[in-house]
Amino acid sequence: MLLIGLAGLEVAEHERAWLVAPGVAGVILFARNYADRTQLIALCESIREIGGEALLIAVDQEGGPVQRFREGFTRLPALARIGEVYDRDPTDAVRLAEEHAWVMASELRASGVDFSFAPVADLARGSAAIGVRAFHADPAVAAELAAAYVRGMHLAGMAAVLKHFPGHGSVAADTHKAQAIDPRSLEEISRDDLRPFAECIAARVEAVMMAHVIYPAVDAQPAGYSRAWIGEILRGELGFAGAAISDDISMAAAGVAGGVAERVHGHLDAGCDLVLACFPEAVELAIAAVAGRAPAHPERLLPLRGAIGASWDSLTDNPQRDRFVARITALDAAQGNA
Repeated sequence: MLLIGLAGLEVAEHERAWLVAPGVAGVILFARNYADRTQLIALCESIREIGGEALLIAVDQEGGPVQRFREGFTRLPALARIGEVYDRDPTDAVRLAEEHAWVMASELRASGVDFSFAPVADLARGSAAIGVRAFHADPAVAAELAAAYVRGMHLAGMAAVLKHFPGHGSVAADTHKAQAIDPRSLEEISRDDLRPFAECIAARVEAVMMAHVIYPAVDAQPAGYSRAWIGEILRGELGFAGAAISDDISMAAAGVAGGVAERVHGHLDAGCDLVLACFPEAVELAIAAVAGRAPAHPERLLPLRGAIGASWDSLTDNPQRDRFVARITALDAAQGNA
């Protein structure tokens, strides 16, 4: 039920108990947990030695401004760079989305990480939190590129996690720092923001991350606390059968529910399968909050485990990877020369 954050480059002594606590499904890693690939592989092995092979290990490795592991990994361009290519050459942009995804996912799988929270399916419509993390402002283009990205992740043996449902791209406020409210009608949100999610769900994406945004036309609570958004719309209308995941409970916009325990219970009661406690300061309270509570649908988490991935040796000896890396890294060079 919980995906927790660790403090440093190794599992600390007091964190060992967290990894075996009932209700902890896995770990989300950050830049604070990364020094180099050798250290990362050792950390992943240590996490599973302590907590068991079933523990999930995740990270945000979108590219652009959100890439936790950098040195030793391909420097991934922001998804907006692919959207810019689409305006000139849609066919090439679709290929680039698949290649970007494959490089990202294959490098993580070679390091012992199960999945990245990707792709961003939000629209590029002025959100301070999203910005260049989104592919495009046009719902049809964003949907096509997000679906291509999901294909690339699957080809590398990685589950995909769409974010941030039902769409954060049209909300100016940054939910990390403040409450965010989207006053639009459900009709407008459904027509525009839901399209990339709907098309990827139809292609059997494994998970969806909920937005900490309030959409008053549907519910007075942020989407991650909303049975209407999760149960009625995501699962009912869109037919999603995978894992629903909260955004981080330590974000400012999550605070409407109360303290850590109330935030955890609020997400789980609304229908989330995984709750993110990214900061170590919140982990013990989050673990206490789920004590004695059984996961409602544990089978939804099983597809998040990565398939057997290539080793780093086989990746570095792969001409296809070399071609993909050259093509995607050229996007940032082209932007710099624009």
